Amino acid sequence: MNLSPCKKANVLIESLPYIKSFHNETVVIKYGGNAMINEELKHSVIKDIILMKFVGMNPVIVHGGGPDITNLMKKLGKEARFIDGLRVTDKETMEITEMVLFGKINREIVSCIGANGVKAIGISGKDGGTFKAKQKNAELGLVGEIEEVNTDLINTIIDKGYIPVISPIAYGSEGETFNINADEVAGRLAAELNAKKLILITDVKGIMKDQNDGSTVISQIKIGEIKKYIDDGIISGGMIPKIKCCYEAVKGGVERAHIIDGRKPHSILLEIFTNEGIGTMITN
Repeated sequence: MNLSPCKKANVLIESLPYIKSFHNETVVIKYGGNAMINEELKHSVIKDIILMKFVGMNPVIVHGGGPDITNLMKKLGKEARFIDGLRVTDKETMEITEMVLFGKINREIVSCIGANGVKAIGISGKDGGTFKAKQKNAELGLVGEIEEVNTDLINTIIDKGYIPVISPIAYGSEGETFNINADEVAGRLAAELNAKKLILITDVKGIMKDQNDGSTVISQIKIGEIKKYIDDGIISGGMIPKIKCCYEAVKGGVERAHIIDGRKPHSILLEIFTNEGIGTMITN
C-alpha cells in the first residue's frame, strides 16, 4: 500500500504520544505461534522489535518453540505426549527441549536481531540464576513452575543496550533442568521487571465471544471479569493459561497485557503505536 507523504506524516504524528509514553520503558514480548515458523512473519516481528529499540523502548523477548521440539522428537523416533496441553518431559525429552530452545531457536532470534543492526544476548533461565523452579506435577516429569526470579542479569543486559532473548528453561534445587511454559515465564518476568506492557503473540485474533466468529473479539477485559469469562466458557482450552499469565502480570503491577494475533504483519506496532490497537487488552 502506497501512502502519500501527508498520510505518512499523519501516521508518525499519531505514533508520537505512544513513543513518548514508552520511552525507556520495558515491554516483555512472548514470541510464539506461527510468527516463529513463517519466515515472512518472523522478519516482520523482529523488525517491529528493532523499531521499538530504536525509538527508546526496552523490549525483552521470551520465546517458545513447541512445534520445533515435537518435530525433532519425531525425527529421533520419540513420541510426544501431552497432559492438559503440557508436554510430558522425561530426561531425554528435556535434553531435546533444551537443545532446540536454547541451541537452535534462541540463536536464530539473536542472529536475526543482529542482522538488523541491534545487539542481542540470548540466555536461558539457568544463566545467572534467573529462574529457579520446582516440579509442577510428577506426572509431567521435568515440567516446572517458577519459584524464584532473579532479574540482575536481565537488567544488566538491558542497561548495556542489548535486547535480552530468553529461553524458558530453569534449574531446580537439586540441579535438575526444568522446562517452563513460556507464557508463565513472560507473565512473571513482566511483573518482576516492572514492565509497562506484556504482549503475547498468538495464532488467534484475541479472546472471542464466539470462537468461530473473528468479529466477536473482546477488545478489553478487566482482571475482575476473567473468572466469569472462564465460567461462561468464553475463555477455555489453551487460552486459559495465557489469560492467567496476563492476570498475574497485571496483578503484579504491569500496566496492560495484550493477547494479539501474530499472523497479522506488524501486529506489535499496530498494538503499541496506533489508536485502534488489536487483539484483547487486559487491565486492572
